[in-house]
Amino acid sequence: MKRKICIFTGTRAEYGLLKPLMKRIKGDKTLELQIIASGMHLSPEFGLTYREIEKDGFIIDEKIEILLSSDTPVGLSKSAGLAMISFSEAYRRLKPDIVVILGDRFETFAAAVSAMMSRIPIAHLHGGEATFGAIDEAIRHSITKMSHLHFTSTEIYRKRVIQLGENPGAVFNVGAIGLDNIKGLNLLSKKILEKKLDFKFNKYNFLVTFHPVTLENNTSKRQFQNLLDALDELKETNLIFTKANADPEGRLINKMINDYVSKNSDRSVSFTSMGQLNYLSTMQFVDGIIGNSSSGIVEAPSFEIGTINIGDRQKGRIKAESIIDCQPAKRNIEDAIKILYSEKFQKNLKKVINPYGDCEASKRIKAILKKHGIKDVLKKSFFDINF
Repeated sequence: MKRKICIFTGTRAEYGLLKPLMKRIKGDKTLELQIIASGMHLSPEFGLTYREIEKDGFIIDEKIEILLSSDTPVGLSKSAGLAMISFSEAYRRLKPDIVVILGDRFETFAAAVSAMMSRIPIAHLHGGEATFGAIDEAIRHSITKMSHLHFTSTEIYRKRVIQLGENPGAVFNVGAIGLDNIKGLNLLSKKILEKKLDFKFNKYNFLVTFHPVTLENNTSKRQFQNLLDALDELKETNLIFTKANADPEGRLINKMINDYVSKNSDRSVSFTSMGQLNYLSTMQFVDGIIGNSSSGIVEAPSFEIGTINIGDRQKGRIKAESIIDCQPAKRNIEDAIKILYSEKFQKNLKKVINPYGDCEASKRIKAILKKHGIKDVLKKSFFDINF
């Protein structure tokens, strides 16, 4: 009998990371791939990105709408509650042997709670990480305690998961799955990419991805305006914006992006969803990523480009030497841009080692999902560390 592996995805970015693993599971005759798509995938406001999943040849077993037309804490809490109700019903229909979830968003947390209550083993990717500026921190560690198999992106993160009381025999350092796409995708040429994006690269270029800092109240407008003000000072520089997720104040950032691009259409463009191929292809031709996205931490170093990481959203993550941390003030951002373009920094980019692995994570994860015993994994014991 085939082992049924159910992949949950709620955002465009998350799907882009999971896609290599989904391909490997689909191609294995001893495994059955199940897919639950929810959250932003089913929202017209965020691009109806479930279509990308289907376009890639996957069959979505369950499409579950959970988003309310609100990004307030109350709205997101209600969405999470609706998600738990709906996911539990989906699990009852699908009867998966393992549920695979990635990361630390509120809908991922709901998927984990529902699976735990349904007595279905959970495999969690990217546990053990730290993001001190985001609510994701608490969600991530909570999911770790509900999960039964753990796939971390570095050895330090593996040790943190064990420190949380998880059995070392169920915690695997596989590397960051997002790097698999760099090796597995045929990235686009500049000419083809410019045509697809309807965008011309300039002498200098930045990919801008900024999300709300979810443990701070009412800071997004000021911080993002500081970034826009700093970008205004750049000469011969074109900008590609990717819009924020469905987080508190995310819609505010997206409106600011729309307003900025409409006033600077000669040198900027924005996308609700670029898609993984376009996004990674763009990294080949920009001078750096500026904002606070995890992609600037994990994927960007493999392209030998710099990242200007603004504020506290990614505070605590392991970072390559190509990451420049700065405060969310205009002057600090301008100073970081100067560092990025400095001769010393540009020279050192060629020597940067990405700490997140070797582009083989999905291969390792599939092998463990296929072979690891799951008969008694639900009865977890707390693994004590001898200090």
